[in-house]
Amino acid sequence: MDNARPTVVVIDDSQSVHLFFQRCAEPMPVRLLTFTSASDAVDELKTTRPALMFLDIIMPDMHGLTFLQEFRRMPGQQDTPVIVISSKDYAQDRSVAKALGAVEFVVKPMSTQTIRDLIVRYTGVVFSNGAR
Repeated sequence: MDNARPTVVVIDDSQSVHLFFQRCAEPMPVRLLTFTSASDAVDELKTTRPALMFLDIIMPDMHGLTFLQEFRRMPGQQDTPVIVISSKDYAQDRSVAKALGAVEFVVKPMSTQTIRDLIVRYTGVVFSNGAR
């Protein structure tokens, strides 16, 4: 495993979202970890400090914002940049996400360029894509 590459975590119950993020991140110098539920991610996040996390709000096992609140209590995770993603654009969700330290709130569907730009902005990786 290449520990020099920053880790990007995606927590979303949709396999199509996982595939989308894999396509976005494939040409980038990052390590992508995807989880289908918040509970699946907890053990990994106890020992891994991601450079960036994308977190869905609406999931069957645990609401994303509830998970974000718990994630912030984990040792070393208070300052991890978290981008909340959702198919619903509710002002209350935006407000709670911001209060819990989310750095961005992105509404699905997302573009490949948006995701790549966010990864570059928050991880500092260098990525040049000629087709903009």
